Amino acid sequence: MGIYLNSMAAYDAYKEIFEGTYFVDKSLMIEDILTSMKNAEKYICVTRPRRFGKSVMANMLACFFSRGCSSSAIFTNLKIAKIMSENAELGKNMNQHNVIHISFNRLPRRCRNYGQYIDRIENTLICDFIEAYPNVPIHPDDAVWDALIKIYHADNTARFIFILDEWDFIFHRNFVTEQDKADYIGFLSNLLKDMPYVSLAYMTGILPIAKYSSGSELNMFAEYTMASEELYSEFFGFTDTEVDRLYEKYLQHQLAPSVPREGLRTWYDGYHTKSGERVYNPRSVVLSLTNNNLGNYWTSAGPYDEIYYYVSHNISAIRDDLAQMIAGIPVPAKVREYAAVSLNLSTRDEIFSAMVVYGFLSYENGYVMIPNKELMDKFNEMLMKEASLGYVHQLAAVSDRMLKATLNRDSDKVAEIMKYAHDTESPLLQYNSESELTVLVALVYLAARDSYRIEREDKAGVGYADFIFYPDVNPAADGIILELKVDHSAEEALEQIKERGYVLKFQGRLGEAAKYTGRILGVGIAYDRKTKKHTCKIEVLRAALRS
Repeated sequence: MGIYLNSMAAYDAYKEIFEGTYFVDKSLMIEDILTSMKNAEKYICVTRPRRFGKSVMANMLACFFSRGCSSSAIFTNLKIAKIMSENAELGKNMNQHNVIHISFNRLPRRCRNYGQYIDRIENTLICDFIEAYPNVPIHPDDAVWDALIKIYHADNTARFIFILDEWDFIFHRNFVTEQDKADYIGFLSNLLKDMPYVSLAYMTGILPIAKYSSGSELNMFAEYTMASEELYSEFFGFTDTEVDRLYEKYLQHQLAPSVPREGLRTWYDGYHTKSGERVYNPRSVVLSLTNNNLGNYWTSAGPYDEIYYYVSHNISAIRDDLAQMIAGIPVPAKVREYAAVSLNLSTRDEIFSAMVVYGFLSYENGYVMIPNKELMDKFNEMLMKEASLGYVHQLAAVSDRMLKATLNRDSDKVAEIMKYAHDTESPLLQYNSESELTVLVALVYLAARDSYRIEREDKAGVGYADFIFYPDVNPAADGIILELKVDHSAEEALEQIKERGYVLKFQGRLGEAAKYTGRILGVGIAYDRKTKKHTCKIEVLRAALRS
């Protein structure tokens, strides 16, 4: 056993996940991988945003195939065991292969250049080969592929499975030059392409290979992305059904559960496979259940300025789209994953492509959107802080006052702030439809997202309410049901809330983990295009309940 060759590291890492409370069995991927190998499709690259289980699956594959460990105690308890019992040939692959497992996101001590990075990988591999094959004349200065060819010629049954995790990590380092990138692509090509010792090359990363391999160096790989390929999609991220099962475990193990099932959906759902299946961020779900708290787990590793990095490349091109997405309205975009890291990021489609690849936006049927509350909070933070966003920032900046005015039932102040929003330099001044008014309202209530779960056009009673504000932090806070009207009165808007029974939707949530004891306020906001006047009417629909 070596550092990279037939190491125990993947076994130990996967065993720890397997023994965890919130483990999800994705072992059926092994069957798909073996099918690909049988069909001579042995070059596979899976790209996903960070924290979507890429390393877990890489560890699982190395744990299953590597002869450096004995993993039957794990896999005989997983779904793949049934397949192995029905297919003896498949079962014969467990712990029978030489596996070279490299996590490319590891840097040597005080790494300052690409040479130090790649030398560590090459030297470690050569040391592993010399130790494992003492009778093969491998020289310390041999190229890795030359050493592997020597091993193969000494024993033509000697073949290797390569599990290469985070293959594109080095491209994100500041010290890497364009020449270094070309050299790295050359390294992977020389190591893997058309080599007789390769049984399987399985790579993971964030970025598609096509971005970096402009020629034929790595064209042997089939790429599987979230947006454009269905195969393997079920193995990355959690489905609704899987989260349901995890939530059942949570209720069994947690003495005082405080995370509602609907909260997991609001906070961490919102991604989609090519077939349209909904996908949750797995890391965030597990940490939320483990910590018994809904919180910002995935994006805590990258603050809002990471999102702003992409937005800032062409603010004017995407500002209006941001306003709509903040309001929960998907916007059309042509996502091209190969353009995700374009050096210029000059067009809106390039910017949105990059944000989809990195997981900041989700993509479905030609539209991009902010997937969930976890990401929405980061977009909100950006809007509140970045004055360069123009009218979007200006409207967000008054949102604290708007929420206070609403809770104080100060209808005149609400109408005054709406007039300010209308007078701000915004392309959404026409109010040709209520959807445009909806976008502005979403911006001027942005601060409310810190303490409310805001659902737009939620099904409530008969018809739909434009906005419902559910207290997310303080169960004694007032709930808000807001209805918008263009060329109708605020009184008509408020009357619609009553007539259609929207308050029933709110009261239906009283049975969830959070018990609402505050008032329920009905808010009608109207705009008259002839008089250019905003009006507001606020009424208590239900008095506060005692806790």
